[in-house]
Amino acid sequence: MKTLIQLFEDCVSKYSNNVFLLEKKNNKYMGTTFKEVHEKAYQAGAGLLALGVQKGDRIALFSEGRNDWVISELGILYSGAVNVPLSVKLSEPTELRFRIDHSGARFIIASKNQAKKIIPIMDSLPKLEKLILLDSQDEYQSYELPFSEVMEKGKDLLKSSPEKFKERWTSVQGSDYANICYTSGTTADPKGIILSHRNYTANIEQSLSLFSIPMYWTTLLILPWDHAFAHTCGIYTLMSCGASMASIQVGETGMETLRNIPINIKENRPYLLMSVPSLAKNFKKNIEKGIKDKGPFAEKLFNFALKVAYVYNDIGWNRGKGFRILLKPLQLLFDKILFSKVREAFGGNLKYFVGGGALLDIDLQRFFYAIGIPMFQGYGLTEASPVISANNPEKHKMGSSGTLVTNMDLKICDDKGNELPLGEKGEIVIRGENVMVGYWDNPEATAETIKDGWLYTGDLGYMDKDGFLYVLGRFKSLLIADDGEKYSPESIEEALVQHSKFLDQCMLYNNQNAYTTALIYPNLAAVKSWLADKGMKIDDENAPHEVIQLVEAQIDQFLAGGKFENLFPHRWVPATFAVIEEGFTEENHLMNSTMKMVRGKITERFGNRIKHMYTPQGKPIFNEMNLNVIKSILK
Repeated sequence: MKTLIQLFEDCVSKYSNNVFLLEKKNNKYMGTTFKEVHEKAYQAGAGLLALGVQKGDRIALFSEGRNDWVISELGILYSGAVNVPLSVKLSEPTELRFRIDHSGARFIIASKNQAKKIIPIMDSLPKLEKLILLDSQDEYQSYELPFSEVMEKGKDLLKSSPEKFKERWTSVQGSDYANICYTSGTTADPKGIILSHRNYTANIEQSLSLFSIPMYWTTLLILPWDHAFAHTCGIYTLMSCGASMASIQVGETGMETLRNIPINIKENRPYLLMSVPSLAKNFKKNIEKGIKDKGPFAEKLFNFALKVAYVYNDIGWNRGKGFRILLKPLQLLFDKILFSKVREAFGGNLKYFVGGGALLDIDLQRFFYAIGIPMFQGYGLTEASPVISANNPEKHKMGSSGTLVTNMDLKICDDKGNELPLGEKGEIVIRGENVMVGYWDNPEATAETIKDGWLYTGDLGYMDKDGFLYVLGRFKSLLIADDGEKYSPESIEEALVQHSKFLDQCMLYNNQNAYTTALIYPNLAAVKSWLADKGMKIDDENAPHEVIQLVEAQIDQFLAGGKFENLFPHRWVPATFAVIEEGFTEENHLMNSTMKMVRGKITERFGNRIKHMYTPQGKPIFNEMNLNVIKSILK
């Protein structure tokens, strides 16, 4: 299949009466079949044609996941236009304005919650002709148009000029642009990643070389639908298999929507869930809280059962091998009396998670594997449409990012672009039909990223002898010591936070200095509780000194003689730290939409604190800046 339109047409002919989309209406999930979605997609596409949409025009889509998201995107593609999906996490007017203006979008299709963000900036978007509203309202401004009217126009055109519509959608080729997906703004201006129809269909074929999805499977698509992972692996991969996908019940606020997730999981009883580390951590916390609430005996039994499962499973592909076979009866017993009960919280059908986004901590993988719902880590990036590799039920090693998809070449290169031998660490570089066309209206960035057809991912990794890819972090965010040695910081930062309830966030810094430093944002609730347990008030004169000592003790665990002394080389353990007054969030632009730290912006924001740590006054941890920050954040 060369285009997404051809893919959908083929799916409709094969799975006409299968339920494709599930949406909660009137307090109950209702199914919409492939045939019904097809009919609505035709109306949407023809309606856009009636509005004067030309082939190659850009149309932005700004909505939570719902049936109309898929229908709108398919309509855009059938009209020959290009979808510009926007993240619902965007709220800053400047960020929205840039994406809409830079892409040259003529129309924007939006839900009521997201339209509120567009209306105040309409006057500053001269290229934007109409705001098409998915949700009906009593009155409409001159620039507003109800989606229902677009659908009506489509019905009329399909009656009067069906050949005009067919001529348009059949003219779409695999090389035509399907989406322009904007990066999360880790640089000054986000880059618009151009993905063609063939980029997508190639990556769907590649993804299905690693996973088999029966057509009776259902998923609840938790991640934002503009997210490359959810978009390709959720919407289109499920579509191609004739399977079903449910949307989360949207609340009046983001928090209300999040609270609906566990309820919607039980209602849909999914066979597969797609997750990112932040979601996985929340699921784990909820499970542990549920066990703890059952009392000390249940908690001890659960923790013992986990230890048995960890030994039995080891790193996955050697599960139950060798001496571990002796643990099988005990492992089966615990699975029956404990873990199966935990799985009921996920509806009882869940076979596995697929993890994407940032690196997934191996302890998290071991936990979910132990309870019988493996979380298979994958790797990819939007520029690759996005899937490059993944673990799967047949072949997996915890700690790795799995084996490569088919019909794609991968090499590991040094910083001069030379290919390195097997097992050596370097930049991950790939080539295949899933590699993006380039960056919209940004030839310089395109030339830096794609060279001779090879995509330079900017990620550090290596291949092992068994064909598993290990992704270690960003190639350009390495810790570089004064002697030139390089090391990826992500796994260390993750370990520091993961193994301490008192540390909320951490970013390491070195940049060819004599020692490594850290920016630390403490977990304020845990710190205040700890002070209270010691009989101290937060405004006690000695409280800041006590907190600094507490933070130091968390870091010292990774030095010689500490509990975690063997996790990574001691030279990368921070020699000093700066306690900072605010954490890294999407709102302050220090975290992107996939919950990765935007290191450049963090370094810029806290530049003075970083410089201070490399001075004789700033290296001692009980410096005035640390003491003052702790006083202010404890209030």
